[in-house]
Amino acid sequence: MSSPPHPLFHLGMTGWWKIRNEETAYYKPTKPEEPVWPPKFWKFILETVEQPKTEAAFVDSRRFARIRLVNCAAGDMRNTTPLKENGPDPVIDKDILTEEWLTEKLGSKRVPVKALLLDQANISGIGNWVGDELLYHARIHPEQYSNTLSKAQIKQLHASIHHVCGLAVSTLSDSSKYPEEWLFKHRWGKGKKDDPKKLPNGASIKHITVGGRTSAIVPSVQKKTGPVAGDLKGSEAEDEEADGDEEIKPESKLRRGKKSSAKNKEEEADDEEEDAEAAPPVPTPKGKKPAVKREDEEVKPTVIKGDHHEEEEEKPPSKKRKANTNVETNSEVKGQKGKKGKTVGKEPSNERLRSARVSRNGT
Repeated sequence: MSSPPHPLFHLGMTGWWKIRNEETAYYKPTKPEEPVWPPKFWKFILETVEQPKTEAAFVDSRRFARIRLVNCAAGDMRNTTPLKENGPDPVIDKDILTEEWLTEKLGSKRVPVKALLLDQANISGIGNWVGDELLYHARIHPEQYSNTLSKAQIKQLHASIHHVCGLAVSTLSDSSKYPEEWLFKHRWGKGKKDDPKKLPNGASIKHITVGGRTSAIVPSVQKKTGPVAGDLKGSEAEDEEADGDEEIKPESKLRRGKKSSAKNKEEEADDEEEDAEAAPPVPTPKGKKPAVKREDEEVKPTVIKGDHHEEEEEKPPSKKRKANTNVETNSEVKGQKGKKGKTVGKEPSNERLRSARVSRNGT
């Protein structure tokens, strides 16, 4: 652009510029494709004002790329967000990325060395395959902690960074121009049956995961010379699993037992409520409250007296025995009638009956 704002492109994994009628380095298709314009997966096209006109298309099949307009002069873009948050570039910042600077950076953190190299806040421009390539050249295991590297390892790592990054940029990332002994040429067969998994010299290639990224290493070359993140995590994980099995299993059994007992109690309570609702009501004496049987109340035992069995628990009186307890004992009153017309009270004695018969015979 001739004036601000200027576009800033992050290519992501599959972002690229294609120029019409020109071949540009890109992921090579598995099958030959006919030249088509606009190209497949294009997002937008730029044209030049000058003649002859040139057209450039930005393509991105996986849509990981990002485009940002930066409102500053073109020469100040690296000193403006977001580029100013990045670390030095191995190709254009050789005066900054020195061996002394790298020694200080590696010693200031305790992380796997590959994770440190992939962090763009530390060093710009190192991606996944570049990180594996330069660590292979430096003969360093990618999981080894950055602050455990020796001076000789750091010196070799510094040289490998500049060598690999410099050659990749100078060839415009055209992999056909990479040396045949590079790991890059033989690392892409993971999971394939016909994958030799070996370098031309016969060294085996192994794939591991470091910092969430698939990493290709050559175990015969990249030895573990210090604490390795993968080994430490593996041992700690085994200890935690062993401790967890001893502590969690009994607890889980107890919890299941508590849940089952609680469930049984609830079922018993529901059954008792259903029985209480289904049972017919029991008549109670007038003026008395019905006795409520509690769940925790024990059943009173039966007391045996002679040949008769008597229960301590009183039975509710029937309706026929309901009577007024304030009946007068006067001999002239034979009894009182209850609410339903039944005679209640004390029965007359034998003497009173005899006197009543004599009086009637005399009359």
